[in-house]
Amino acid sequence: MKNMTGSLVFIRLFLTSALTLGAFCTYSMAFAQGPNLLSSAALILDARSGEAIYAKNANTVTPIASITKLMTAMIVLDAQQNMDERLSVDLNDLDYLKASRSRLSIGSELSRREMLQLALMSSENRAASTLGRHYPGGLAAAVAAMNAKAKSLGMINTHYVDTSGLSPENVSTARDLAVLVQTAQRYPLIREYSTQTDQYVQVPSTGQTLHYNNSNALVKSDGWNITLQKTGFIREAGRCVVMLAQIAQRPVVLVLLDSVGKFSRLGDANRVKTWMETGEVLAIPKPKAVVRKAVKGKRGKVVIVKKRRR
Repeated sequence: MKNMTGSLVFIRLFLTSALTLGAFCTYSMAFAQGPNLLSSAALILDARSGEAIYAKNANTVTPIASITKLMTAMIVLDAQQNMDERLSVDLNDLDYLKASRSRLSIGSELSRREMLQLALMSSENRAASTLGRHYPGGLAAAVAAMNAKAKSLGMINTHYVDTSGLSPENVSTARDLAVLVQTAQRYPLIREYSTQTDQYVQVPSTGQTLHYNNSNALVKSDGWNITLQKTGFIREAGRCVVMLAQIAQRPVVLVLLDSVGKFSRLGDANRVKTWMETGEVLAIPKPKAVVRKAVKGKRGKVVIVKKRRR
């Protein structure tokens, strides 16, 4: 009887150990595989140790769009200019390259502080251009300072041609941008303004009060603890985002570049977070199917109506 009891106990322990080991192996394999990402280039870095937790095409040079504005903010703050000085938007701040829109009309005046807020939080292109024009020595001097700082930080694959990021000639790599994020987080105003959820600004020339929201919806999410962030998008760069966030109880630098789809970079960020916290590799949702239906429009003309459904 004792031998039988002992055998049953051994079998239970063996099965429990096997199940635990199996679960551990499944977790380890998933973690080794990495998360499913739509981003063409990515880097996840432990901000304390500098260890790369996951990398995908991290040394590939690619346009970075408005991620540029982090460097713009740093050289503006390095110049120690008066943050309360009023700056005016003029014709030189119009986007003749991409024809992007802005609610800051010609003649709009805001303080340098407000311009910096809008550039970092809402990725306001005219604000970033205005900051560059009012840099000591003008826009050319600002761009030169940006490239000089990148070089001093060892960002050897990074190059800037403007302060807004509208040009596809503003390029970098995920690895270089991890350095940029770690350097930018040393600036209290960059941390504060980039993670601010929204901001109201008054434009005296028009009498308008404009309401701006953060371009990164994750700053409003209860599930995220973000210290610094910046989004970016132009056609050549795809959807981009860089962040310094607390994930799995440690500070992590997250760089996601060249993702397709309006919400894909945020989806990638959430898939990274789930993977780091649980080891689970979330599937990428299938795109919605497009249903085309012919209907009669005005004057009996047949038109094709597109409806998306899962």
